[in-house]
Amino acid sequence: MRQIMNSQMKIGEIAIPDIELDLRSRDEIPKILIGLQSIYCNEEVREQVFQVLMELIPKDVDTNNGRPGMDLWSILVLGTIRLSCNWDYDKLKDIANNHRTLRMMLGHGPMNWDDQYALQTLKDNISLFTPEVLDKINQIVVNHGHKIIGKKAKNRFKRKL
Repeated sequence: MRQIMNSQMKIGEIAIPDIELDLRSRDEIPKILIGLQSIYCNEEVREQVFQVLMELIPKDVDTNNGRPGMDLWSILVLGTIRLSCNWDYDKLKDIANNHRTLRMMLGHGPMNWDDQYALQTLKDNISLFTPEVLDKINQIVVNHGHKIIGKKAKNRFKRKL
């Protein structure tokens, strides 16, 4: 039984749109989290991204039956971090279990702060998030960016002769 994301917030959990990220940081993690937060906050883009992520679930799996697996939002967040930072699973495990802002983005609050991700759980779930899946999601995000910028921005960047 795999969920897209847990819609029921836990006591003390901060909503993803309300997570304050360090805009001045030069590290890659806050930049990636800002992008993921943007995807989450735009319902149209979020739905398209989750459609791509639903393809990760094997066809013969009943999503309404069985033990709960890692939700698709967590796979998106951790998979994006792993591929973008070029980390192995050991590094991903350490960061997923210890990076405060990343844990907030994954839906951890004070009541479940001590919950830890096991290495094998990360390998089994995040290995589904391949560079090809990330490319599909990138196309969705880029197309959305083009809609936001519009034609005016294209003209603004044209060279004057």
